Amino acid sequence: MITENEYKTQICAIGKRIYDKGFVAANDGNLSIRISENEFLVTPTGVSKGFMTPEMLLKVDGQGNVLEGSWKPTSEMRMHLLVYKEEPEIQAVVHVHPPYATAFAIAGLPLNQAIMPESVVYLGTIPIAEYGTPSTKEISAAVQKYVQNHQGVLLENHGALTWGNSLEHAYYLMESLEFTAKINWIAKQMNGDRELSQTKVEELISIKTKLGINGVSPIGAETMEGIMAKKLTPAIERSLSAKDIDLIVEKVTKNILEALNKKI
Repeated sequence: MITENEYKTQICAIGKRIYDKGFVAANDGNLSIRISENEFLVTPTGVSKGFMTPEMLLKVDGQGNVLEGSWKPTSEMRMHLLVYKEEPEIQAVVHVHPPYATAFAIAGLPLNQAIMPESVVYLGTIPIAEYGTPSTKEISAAVQKYVQNHQGVLLENHGALTWGNSLEHAYYLMESLEFTAKINWIAKQMNGDRELSQTKVEELISIKTKLGINGVSPIGAETMEGIMAKKLTPAIERSLSAKDIDLIVEKVTKNILEALNKKI
C-alpha cells in the first residue's frame, strides 16, 4: 500500500516533469490525488510545480476543508473535487497549460478527429468545456458534464484537464493529449489532417473495448460510399434494392475517380 509520504513524493516528481516539459509557466497548473474515500492531496497556490517539496502539499476533504498543511491550496481545488465527486473511481487529476492543447482550447477546437490509432484507442475525444472564470463554480459546472464519458477536456481559453486511475495515468493522458494536439496542428499546416475512415475506427474501437478503456471515441471520416448513400432521398431508397444502390454508388465513384485522374 502506498503511504501518504510516497504520494507526496510522486506529486512533486510529476510536478517537476510537467514544468520541465513546458506544460506550465511560472506558478501555473495544479495537481491532486485521492488518498482515501474523502481525503485528497492538492498542490499549493503560488508555487512553481517544478520546485515543490512534500511539505508544501495540503490534505483536504471532499468539501475543500484543509485537514493538514500550512500553505494555501490551489485556487482551482473546487474543479478537482468536482471531478472526484462525479466519478468515485478517479484517483488523480492534472490541470496544466500545454501550448498546443491550449491553442486548440483558445481557438475553440476540440480534439475529436481520428488522426492516429493511438489517440482513438487510448485518449478518445477531448471536448471543449465552456469558458468559466478560473477558481469559480463556473468552470466546475462546465467540466462536470464531460467527466463520465471522457478522460479529459480542453478548458476554453484556459488550458487542459485530465483525470485517471493514478497520478501517472492522468499525467500520461495529458502527454498524449498535448502530443495529439501538436501532430494535429502540424498536419493542418500541411493541409493533411486526414482522418481514418469510419471502418478503420470501428476496428480500433473493438480493440479499445477489449482493453477495457472507456470513453467516447472519434467517429472517423465517411467513405465515398457512405456520403453518396446519404445523398439518395428516402423515396429513391425505398424504390431501389440494396444491390441497385451499390451499383449506383460504384458507378458514381468510378466517374469521380476518372474525372480526378483527367485533371492530374
